[in-house]
Amino acid sequence: MNKPVVPLTYEQLDHWVESLQPLLVEEEFDVVVGILRGGAPLALMVSHATGASVAFLRYTRETREVRWDSTLPMPEPGAKVLLCEDIAGRGHTLVDCIAFLREHGLVVRTLTGAYDDLSRLRPDYSIDASGYFALFPWERQAYTDRYRADWVKEGAREGTRMADDHEYTVYAIDLDGILLPDIALARYDEDLEAALAERDALLPLDRIPDIDIKRTRAIITGRPEVDRERTQAWLDRHGFGHLELIMRAPGKHDDTPSGAAAHKAAAAVRSGVTHFIESDPVQAIYIAQQAPLLRVIWWNAQARVGTMIGASAWG
Repeated sequence: MNKPVVPLTYEQLDHWVESLQPLLVEEEFDVVVGILRGGAPLALMVSHATGASVAFLRYTRETREVRWDSTLPMPEPGAKVLLCEDIAGRGHTLVDCIAFLREHGLVVRTLTGAYDDLSRLRPDYSIDASGYFALFPWERQAYTDRYRADWVKEGAREGTRMADDHEYTVYAIDLDGILLPDIALARYDEDLEAALAERDALLPLDRIPDIDIKRTRAIITGRPEVDRERTQAWLDRHGFGHLELIMRAPGKHDDTPSGAAAHKAAAAVRSGVTHFIESDPVQAIYIAQQAPLLRVIWWNAQARVGTMIGASAWG
């Protein structure tokens, strides 16, 4: 997956739907129809914005079967509905669902969270994500390697069924303060070589975050690239050498909290992980701001407690 990610948060989608509210009300939809599951959040947003009732369709990719899946009855022929889906992709979901509704005599308009250069059709209402991978908050795992591989196999009818969403969780972790104790910054200023030697001799922390190490893809550290050899040696020595090591390039990101966080956020998104565990609370806030759909956890090594971080600009 080589496309850059464009994250579309709940807040952004809510604001977008609200910006369309006058046009949507003017359309006088009888029912808003969401395709389960990705179209459901948008259908609910539109229902609240317009006052129209909400109903759902269920679509099976393997058989291309469409079913009305709602306690509400199918609208009468001639009724006008807005069909909602998260992405207008290259597959058949949207096309098949439109055909199903039209076969029942309904007038169909469409709204999706995004469309791109591969979309089979362009919806009546949508955000242009051409050249990007649109990532939604209910599909944070969609950018992981395993999810994309399973999605392709299922679509090709190779007998592979998608796993539950939580099974696609992939972690990346910080290094200092997560796997080993932090050295005080003043020590580096006093005697750099002595501080580095002291750090090299440290043992792993007695307790590290309680995650499945098999689901951990990478260590993303703010240490500069020049420290790679000694850092890799420490990881190899203590049983973490199998994890990808991503280090900071000083020419791209400086060693300030905001610079280190920018490096970590970009690397985490590029690596296709769903969760990042950070040891510094300030950096955790910066990372959450720059990668809003990444699950950012601040790990307090002293208290041995993790805190989920979310951050939005204010003022």
